[in-house]
Amino acid sequence: MLSFASPKLAPRLSVFVRSLLPIPLVLALTLLLRCGGPGPALSEGGENIESSGPLTTLRVHYPAGSHHLSIRGDSGGLNWSADAALDDAGGDIWTYTTRAAAGALHWKPLLDGSWSIGPNYAANAGDTVDVYPWFQSQSGSVVRFDNWWSNDLQNSRPIWVYTPPSYAEQTGEQYPVIYMHDGQNLFDPNYAFGGTTWQVAQSMDQGALDGSIREAIVVGIGNTDNRIWEYTPNDSLTGYTGGGAATYLSFMTDELMPQINQGYRTSTDRLDTAIVGSSLGGIVSACAGLWRPDVFGLVGVMSPSTWWHDDWIIGAVQGTASAPVKPARVYVDSGDSGDDGDGDPGATEDDATLTTQLFQAYQGVGYIDAEHVIGQGDTHTESAWARRFPGGMQFLLGGRANQ
Repeated sequence: MLSFASPKLAPRLSVFVRSLLPIPLVLALTLLLRCGGPGPALSEGGENIESSGPLTTLRVHYPAGSHHLSIRGDSGGLNWSADAALDDAGGDIWTYTTRAAAGALHWKPLLDGSWSIGPNYAANAGDTVDVYPWFQSQSGSVVRFDNWWSNDLQNSRPIWVYTPPSYAEQTGEQYPVIYMHDGQNLFDPNYAFGGTTWQVAQSMDQGALDGSIREAIVVGIGNTDNRIWEYTPNDSLTGYTGGGAATYLSFMTDELMPQINQGYRTSTDRLDTAIVGSSLGGIVSACAGLWRPDVFGLVGVMSPSTWWHDDWIIGAVQGTASAPVKPARVYVDSGDSGDDGDGDPGATEDDATLTTQLFQAYQGVGYIDAEHVIGQGDTHTESAWARRFPGGMQFLLGGRANQ
């Protein structure tokens, strides 16, 4: 800054100030300093405090403790080669504010110099963005609980629980939950039918790494010898005894879910609660959307046994047109290959024709965001469901926010 005590500059300053008269002295000095000063001041975090742009606020949620948390980015006073400090807002929230962002700002947190895992975050000028980064693990964890007892069903079963990569670090975050049937087939080839799993953990891990699937807890509910009865709303009309779906769903909502919510950091919002299954598991998932849309706002119906009880599920969905609450999103899929076993050369195992009608029923009742996928060449198998599972979760859960 210019010094008024400089012997060389003093005469020039005196002449310049006199030339501004009768402009008030305060205004003259202001003009002078703007002409010769260092330019707009920057805050420690790089904010241009004299900018007139909208205020952009980046909020990083992380229990940093004694570790050093910072960010880098491509605009808004940030760059990719130097750390910018964050302000401690309390409650494990760290903030960076700027009025210098123009358009999209891309950025990423660092912990002790290590980048957060996953893609960069983004914010538009004027946004307030909350992010929940993690830095340590690229894979989630799966645990199995044997002999989980149900008073409603009077039996026990194994339960598998997957927690996502950030779960151990982000101790303040609550996660969506996906409840899935036929839990034996989801994670471990030692338990899966034919040794082939849905690769649920691998798919959810990859979705977390590339941001394509929002991180979630997955609860795999093992089936029992009563699988057909538990997964169906009524008898089949073709010799199978069913009708236990309502009791099975009561076990889920009244017994299992409260224990999961007590033991894990879950979001209980219906828009964060999914139910997903295939074959008869697809039918019981559809029933959950019919009977408990207040609990299960997200429904995944994969290769459903739509034929059950003379296509009952299609009419049941059509009957919900006037229902005050419906699922928010429903994913329906099937394969288009494989013999249905009934000697009909035009029918496939997944019966893509009836599955398409079920999807159309969801569309017809209104207020449901529905997606329909037909797996080209897919049959009624775990490997086919493994291929389609990531896309279904991308639709139901969405991708990671702010990217």
